[in-house]
Amino acid sequence: MLLKLLVCFFAGLGAGLGTGFAGMSAAAVISPMLITFLHMEAYQAVGIALASDVLASAVSAWTYGRNKNLDIRNGAVMMVCVLAMTLVGSYVSSLVPNRTMGSFSVFMTLLMGIKFIVKPITTTKELSDSRDRKQRLIGSIIGGCVVGFICGFVGAGGGMMMLLVLTSLLGYDLKTAVGTSVFIMSFTALTGAISHFAIGGVADIGCLVLCVLSTLLWARIAARFANKAKPATLNRATGVVLAVLGVVMIAVNYL
Repeated sequence: MLLKLLVCFFAGLGAGLGTGFAGMSAAAVISPMLITFLHMEAYQAVGIALASDVLASAVSAWTYGRNKNLDIRNGAVMMVCVLAMTLVGSYVSSLVPNRTMGSFSVFMTLLMGIKFIVKPITTTKELSDSRDRKQRLIGSIIGGCVVGFICGFVGAGGGMMMLLVLTSLLGYDLKTAVGTSVFIMSFTALTGAISHFAIGGVADIGCLVLCVLSTLLWARIAARFANKAKPATLNRATGVVLAVLGVVMIAVNYL
């Protein structure tokens, strides 16, 4: 019981900080920890991780929205595209015998962390808001389709890829990019969690509750800090969190 408590707490801590700071999917942190340390069945571990992601992403999105760091209009368009293309990607993936890209999200987390530390995002909110709305809408559709297909094919990495698309392709400032990312993730995680529990049944209730509460707590703390922090501080904090989580996940998966 003590081991379960510790694993769920630290899994939620890592997932919550990743969600609140960088819009990262909790599944990328919680799933490998539950599988490795509690020897949980992979399907149930993913279901718990997705369920934890729902409230953590929702409360983070609410916090970013209160601080006017959320683009619901384009975020909703991207969300629809992500959900639709995830189904397409999953179908295509079922036709491929060897999913060699399975570890993609783990290494991407580390690389994104290093990127934020070495080359921070300097786009201001004023510059971000001045972008052409039509171009941003088209970019949201294209970016959502690409992210959704890769998520469905690879099975992970949605949060990181959305953050990359929102900052690099659509030119969002970091806070608005994270806020929009967690807004999208709250719906995609809800869809995934419902489908997992509908197909595989309810997982370990104790573990589920512990992970949900821990992730929710730390996501709330991280989101509040992120919205009050200066852009330079937020870039460094986001980079450090992602880099540490990337190293931990690589260690859990490969060492």
